[in-house]
Amino acid sequence: MTERTVVHLLRHGEVHNPGKILYGRLPGFRLSTTGEAMALAAAEWFVGRNVTHLVSSPLERAQQTAAPVAEALSLPLALDDRLIEAGNAFEGKVVSGAAGVFGAPGNWWKLRNPFQPSWGEPYVEIAARMLAAAEAARDAARGSAAVLVSHQLPIWTLRLHVEGRRYVHDPRRRQCGLASVTSLVYDGDRISRVDYAEPAGATDADAVPGA
Repeated sequence: MTERTVVHLLRHGEVHNPGKILYGRLPGFRLSTTGEAMALAAAEWFVGRNVTHLVSSPLERAQQTAAPVAEALSLPLALDDRLIEAGNAFEGKVVSGAAGVFGAPGNWWKLRNPFQPSWGEPYVEIAARMLAAAEAARDAARGSAAVLVSHQLPIWTLRLHVEGRRYVHDPRRRQCGLASVTSLVYDGDRISRVDYAEPAGATDADAVPGA
């Protein structure tokens, strides 16, 4: 029989972001009180799921989300730069609404190619680094499970890649809620299916925007 390994991709919880900016890789953005509760709910969900390996993006909100998982499972937490948020030229700016980046003509050149995308890290590069991180976790947790804590766009881009779908998409249609879990099920070295769960419940439509 083929050895089965599961790599769970956990998105961080809600972030305190009163300015509603695209915070991207900026330092100093921590989980909100609600986000901390989401992280606890995710940690409880992983109990009993044979998780033997835990890795996080180096960004603060991801490490905060990983901390309750590490405590609940008595696991050390490693960091992997490949799990970091996608680079974005609009980092630190308000994206939506009348004051958003789309209304400023000076930003239109950055929006010229949604297929790459021209405003940030290319999708193909995001998919490659995330797949490499997932495969490294698979190898470290052979026959059991691993948890990788990352961010919405990297997780969603990886899912599009493994499911053979186009990278270009409507961000409002991503199935990757706050503190959600996207699970890659490996039979040997091959991904046999992708599962999805929301241990902290569905993300509200009016939730604080972020990454």
